[in-house]
Amino acid sequence: MKGKFITDQGRVRNHNEDAGGLFINNANQYLSVIADGMGGHQAGDVASQMATAIIEEKWLESSEINKPEEAETWLKTVILQVNKEIYAKSISQKECKGMGTTVVMSICTSDFITVAHIGDSRCYMINEDGFSQITEDHSLVNELVRSGQITHEDAEHHPRKNVLLKALGTEEIIYPDIRTISWEAGNMILLCSDGLSNKISDLELQSFLETDESIEDTSKNLITLANERGGEDNISLVIVHHELHTKEEGEPTC
Repeated sequence: MKGKFITDQGRVRNHNEDAGGLFINNANQYLSVIADGMGGHQAGDVASQMATAIIEEKWLESSEINKPEEAETWLKTVILQVNKEIYAKSISQKECKGMGTTVVMSICTSDFITVAHIGDSRCYMINEDGFSQITEDHSLVNELVRSGQITHEDAEHHPRKNVLLKALGTEEIIYPDIRTISWEAGNMILLCSDGLSNKISDLELQSFLETDESIEDTSKNLITLANERGGEDNISLVIVHHELHTKEEGEPTC
């Protein structure tokens, strides 16, 4: 298994409110995370970085996960804890009032992935069935699409496109959406903030992931294209490729 995390400030923002990473536990299992912060006075930075740091710490302490139920319980427990800590900081420190963050995270084992998310940062998957988005945005426009009030095309240009219905740290208790999907050699997942998904269509994302380029080059090319199309937002992504191969010296596999 191989993975790559990359984040970029973009061409307009004066700081990066995204955070994330690709973390490996003692059993050489991958956890990928993307968090897109929000809040005044750069408090979005605080929320997304807090979320990522706590998640990383808990993952590095974790033992091997063998069953989907274990993965789902771990993700729910950690997200509830992260939410509690961010919420407490937001109400105890004036400069952090109202801060929050999206989060999308995936535990990758050799047989399955378990994905949890809050907000509009996304997870996509490519496998034998094709390319698909496996998370549902917790956003106003997505609810309008689901209820049939607007079309997907309308959603792309809706004036309230950035309004979230759920974000980590904005309520005392909040629950993520969690799902487990089987996966096998050759499959790939992409986690990203809306700085990427707002600039590059699903068909384009699929074409990038289906190239023969390395995931490092693919990641850089996606960032470059999002910036070429305006780069108004921070851009972050993680790609994980389920690739069975012999372990090279110094290279983690799972």
